[in-house]
Amino acid sequence: MIKISGTISKAWMAEALGVIFDREYYLNPDIRYLVDSLCNEYALEHFGDMRLFYSESNLGQIDYWNDKQIQIGGIQPNMILGMLLGAEFIPQEDKDADITSLCLAGINPDDLPQPESLLDHQLIQLFDDQIHQFQSTSDKRLCPIPPFFWDLSGRAAIHGTMTSAQKFLGETIFLDMMTKPQHCMEIMHWIGDAYIVLCRHFSKTAGLPITEVHVGECSSCMVAPELIEQFVVPVTSQIGEKLGPIRLHSCGPSTNHLEAFSKITHLKSIDLGGDTSLKKARQIFGYEMLISISPLPSDLSAETAEPILRWAKHILQENNGGNLEFIYHLDAGYNIDNIYALTDFVKGLI
Repeated sequence: MIKISGTISKAWMAEALGVIFDREYYLNPDIRYLVDSLCNEYALEHFGDMRLFYSESNLGQIDYWNDKQIQIGGIQPNMILGMLLGAEFIPQEDKDADITSLCLAGINPDDLPQPESLLDHQLIQLFDDQIHQFQSTSDKRLCPIPPFFWDLSGRAAIHGTMTSAQKFLGETIFLDMMTKPQHCMEIMHWIGDAYIVLCRHFSKTAGLPITEVHVGECSSCMVAPELIEQFVVPVTSQIGEKLGPIRLHSCGPSTNHLEAFSKITHLKSIDLGGDTSLKKARQIFGYEMLISISPLPSDLSAETAEPILRWAKHILQENNGGNLEFIYHLDAGYNIDNIYALTDFVKGLI
């Protein structure tokens, strides 16, 4: 099966509608719902013939979204964990939010808090209260989607432990993995345990069973495959064992890492950047596994559709009949005509 779907970025919506993504947007569900509704009304009006809606890149799924859901604590996973560790939240009115980095710089793994103690943080209590508020209303008009979830599918979303470690410790993590491997492994296991605790908590609080886990290991393409095997494979496998089947995301060129990724147990699907060899991916993972793949930013912003269509035809040839999904994130500066061309190409295959 082959399909296509897309999400629209905050930067695009800020430019198109003048909406802002300030602190209130992230922490006040009523404001969040109002802005999200405006954004999706825009998407329906302008892109009604496309499988395109407003959500975080690679996280929300249009097949499991409806206008009765309200996002609680809809902040990127590593940002929530970072805030629980003392990082400052930095909303940006016309683009994605961020946090201050290095919240674990210089930490001794023995000094890390028990993951369960994170649930006592006032931010978690705020999100819990907001979920309970919508659960207790008599008309049940809106369904709360808890932190670490983005739709009604039950797919939890976290950042990979290596990617999170880079955010919390800085780029020194890449040297430390070679010079202080045990130190790094202890921190990454702790990060994994923290995500497990948080996902389980919000799944239970919202009554939304976990069906699978999106693991965004965006930093994986920055290290050798040997380090993926040493650090990413064991911790991600543990997350899969404790939470559910893994959807692994690697946004950079990942051809040389596919063999290492295949050693992750409980791996259900994989989400790859457009310059990864799909031929090799099929050789390793077979044709039944769902592979999602994203066009290259340079093709999305090109003046004509020729580059993106040439890429799509190459991907289709290498896929050789496998279970495939083209996905994209419509960001400011992209050429919407290229999205239309790609969509029409994929529709012509169905």
